[in-house]
Amino acid sequence: MKFVDLVNIKQGSDSCRRFSQGNTLPLVCLPNAMNMFAPQTDSTRGPWYYHPKDRSFEGVRLTHQPSPWAGDFSYLCFMPEADELIVDPALRWSGFRPENVTLKPYVMEYELLRHKTHFKLAPTETGAIMSVDASKNSGRPLFAVIPFNYATKIEVDKENGTVFGYTCSYTEAPFKDDFKMYFTLKFDCDIEDVTTKAVGDKAAATGVFLSKNTYTVRVASSFISLEQAQLNLEREIDGKSFEEIEKQAEQQWENLLSRLRIEASEEMKRTTYTCLYRAFVYPNKFYEIAKDGKAYHVVPQTGEVKEGVAYTNNGFWDTYRTVYPLYSILRPEFINEMVEGYLNTYDDTGVLPRWLTPSEVNYMPGTLVEAVLADAVCKNLLTERNKQRAYEATVKNSQWISEGWRVGRKCVKEYEALGYVPYDKCNESICETLDCAYGDFCISVLAESCGDTAVAEKYFQRSKNYVNLFDKESGFMRAKDSNGNFRANFDCFAWGGDYTEGGAWQNSFAVPQDYIGLAALYGGKDAFLKKIDELFVTPPYYTVGGYPLEIHEMTEMAAVDFGQCAISNQPSFHIPFLYAEFGEQEKSRAIVKKMVDELFSYADNGYPGDEDNGTMACWYVFSVLGFYPMCPGKAKFTVSGALVQSATLCLNGMETELTSKIIGKDKVDYFELMADCRLCK
Repeated sequence: MKFVDLVNIKQGSDSCRRFSQGNTLPLVCLPNAMNMFAPQTDSTRGPWYYHPKDRSFEGVRLTHQPSPWAGDFSYLCFMPEADELIVDPALRWSGFRPENVTLKPYVMEYELLRHKTHFKLAPTETGAIMSVDASKNSGRPLFAVIPFNYATKIEVDKENGTVFGYTCSYTEAPFKDDFKMYFTLKFDCDIEDVTTKAVGDKAAATGVFLSKNTYTVRVASSFISLEQAQLNLEREIDGKSFEEIEKQAEQQWENLLSRLRIEASEEMKRTTYTCLYRAFVYPNKFYEIAKDGKAYHVVPQTGEVKEGVAYTNNGFWDTYRTVYPLYSILRPEFINEMVEGYLNTYDDTGVLPRWLTPSEVNYMPGTLVEAVLADAVCKNLLTERNKQRAYEATVKNSQWISEGWRVGRKCVKEYEALGYVPYDKCNESICETLDCAYGDFCISVLAESCGDTAVAEKYFQRSKNYVNLFDKESGFMRAKDSNGNFRANFDCFAWGGDYTEGGAWQNSFAVPQDYIGLAALYGGKDAFLKKIDELFVTPPYYTVGGYPLEIHEMTEMAAVDFGQCAISNQPSFHIPFLYAEFGEQEKSRAIVKKMVDELFSYADNGYPGDEDNGTMACWYVFSVLGFYPMCPGKAKFTVSGALVQSATLCLNGMETELTSKIIGKDKVDYFELMADCRLCK
């Protein structure tokens, strides 16, 4: 069986707003492609517009949604219909039989019962090819292009069999008012007639009546111009059959997934390769290749077109922990381009990104892009130019005063003066402080690599600022005000307020740059690990604390039996590996194995919480391989012990056996792990 056929792209989609088992979409796309496609089954749920138990199909959605919590942007629906254009999703949907549905990374296939129509789609970088067979339907074949209620313009060129236009659909991120996604569709048969119908008060859908009831539609889009969308279509799809496009997409996924080859149970194999698929969907390309062969991207806030690559749909607070460290092993050649994209964003806006979709939404604390940059540098994966750019950008970013703009570090002056972010000046002050301290460590790595030892020492000393919030009496990180006083009425079970998506239990051990120093605050290794023991046996109690209501992460922690280790969310990802960090490997392995066996699968409900842009998927892959990136920015992994029988990395035409390199070790060096398979810049 091919690796790609082990993948269930519905993994994690059996979710809802109040209880996440992944909060994913079944995305048909190429790895890291600009566009993705998903079946829309019930749009009344907003961003949760797909659910695997639905029996309705409202159309295929061209989507850019990175998370239901962030929402979608630049999106459209396509729907084969008959006789009349039906726009309202409550009226236009068709039933289907689940056993007749195919959803794979490279193809989507539905049999629409209402219209007696067979619909297929295969993706390209900027578009897709769709095949429609309505030969069993005696009605007049119609293909609908249905925008959402945003400013939209659609035109039809009957003579050339094309539909083209733009839509301005966007999320809460700052956009130029008329930020557009241009699109073009090309039919392989005549357009006989055109019909339109309003979608709300801002847009109208267009339906084209076609001369044949079996036809092919080629679609591509662009954020740059209509001419670029047409060029993308010509370059990627024109003159190619559905089978050719499908085969190309399948081969891209197969080539990538086959870089890691494991021996394990059938369940673990399917879950691993499904997680690898999920890992390689995001971030998304946000650039296009123009006629001159150069890459160009749009600055969403201004609409300006600039030369260079760009990437989007990425929250660094989530992804720095596992996604980029796994990419450094499985896709080392790709790291430099992604980093260059983020540095181009810095050049475009004057500040490093925090959470892009496609522009800055400023979710989550800290500016953890520093960790991504430091990890790439310590593993020698950047060009000299990008290494220098990364160093200069992180230093300036750490000093940049936002003045209310939704980017950059918070309370920069207070942090520099006090050595912590005070709670009377900033919400989530504990996490802001800890993330700034870790970010400072990462800046010191970048400074050292560029030969600036004075700056490296300055930021290294600042990386110890975490000690300023440690309360020895309680054994937790506690918030202080501007006068140095701990917040009164401390509750270790209270979530939010001074903490992010957790409380003191989940957030007090986020010191990846200095676990030895953290343990020393407790009185040494034994006392520290005793506190971690306590964490795992303390019942999963919580109070809403600084939140106005119970958030789904609380519910998910309490739904499983791992004490206060909320493995359903990023702040707890490293906690099971803390034992191995201090040499107690078997203890970590036992906990990790229990989590892997009980909480993860390749099924539609296969995650214990939000699978954010590959972060939880990559956590699973590292866990079964038996080593974990405890501190991105250090070229070492902490060994917990393999759960697979064996794992082989196949890269650059060479192979290296990973599991044999971790046997008997507490830590393994990246360069040793990647020997003979690594691409250096």
